[in-house]
Amino acid sequence: MEAILIFKALAGLFGVLFTFGLVFIVKQKTAVIIERFGKFQTVAKPGLNFKIPLVDKKAGTINLRVMELPVDIETKTLDDVFVRLVVSVQYYVVETDEGIRQSFYKFDNPARQIQSYVFDSIRSEVPKLTLDEVFAEKDKIASAVQKELSETIAQYGYAIIKALVTDIDPDAKVKHSMNEINAAKRMKEAAKEYAEADKIKVVAAAEAEATSKKLQGEGIAAQRVAIANGLKESVAEVRGAMEEGVTGREVMNMLFMTQHYDTISRLAEEGVNTIFMPYSPSTVGDLQTQIQSSLLSADAITKATKVSDIAVATKKSRTATRPDDSFDEVDSEDFE
Repeated sequence: MEAILIFKALAGLFGVLFTFGLVFIVKQKTAVIIERFGKFQTVAKPGLNFKIPLVDKKAGTINLRVMELPVDIETKTLDDVFVRLVVSVQYYVVETDEGIRQSFYKFDNPARQIQSYVFDSIRSEVPKLTLDEVFAEKDKIASAVQKELSETIAQYGYAIIKALVTDIDPDAKVKHSMNEINAAKRMKEAAKEYAEADKIKVVAAAEAEATSKKLQGEGIAAQRVAIANGLKESVAEVRGAMEEGVTGREVMNMLFMTQHYDTISRLAEEGVNTIFMPYSPSTVGDLQTQIQSSLLSADAITKATKVSDIAVATKKSRTATRPDDSFDEVDSEDFE
């Protein structure tokens, strides 16, 4: 019963104190400036605070949370391109009595004044860079803004956490031109890749053709060897037939006719259906006669050349063994 009475008494006392402004509460992450007769008196921190009625007055409340200020700026780059940047500045009031007092009394409109400093910093940094460098060195611009702001507004009770360049927006025509340039560069790279691919194809085709020619040459050489061996066997067969009473002309006629029809058969297999040449058995016979005459003439020339070479060699030998210039006539019977 007595506890209830004490609680009611205390509640009534606090009610009177709140009513007459003797007691007030400050919320977390805020601070209240107390003035006495219009002059700064103290900073009321979060919790229960007291002041003298009619003497002390709450002059204002300071937000101690981290605040963000987006700043939209339009400026010109080194290559005379107008560009719009959005810089977000994260700042807060230093949580000391002096910092809170400075932020309250020295800045009338903190957001607007910080914005002016950001304008000045950006417009001194961006004109030193080209448009491409602005995109590439975005973090460098943000660091420069943060450094300059931190040094400037520290004396006013504020601190900068971070300055971020959140958007870079050139003129629409400039963006279109940049896209066209990038597209042209990509097409150039694509053309190089296509050319490289074509080069690989051409090289591969050339290597394949070279290999094919090599194999074809080897095949032709092997074919010629086989033909030579076949002719050699044919000559042996002709000699055998002649020994059995068959004339050489008859055997050669048969060979020529066989080769003739073999050639016609191969042309038909390759799809050749037209031959522009005289075609008749008599033509084959004429061709046979010409070849036989050529072979006989070549054989006669070869024999005559051998006889002449032997005669000259014999003369030179006898001249070298005799001291005088006389020598016997060479009898043609020596060479038979």
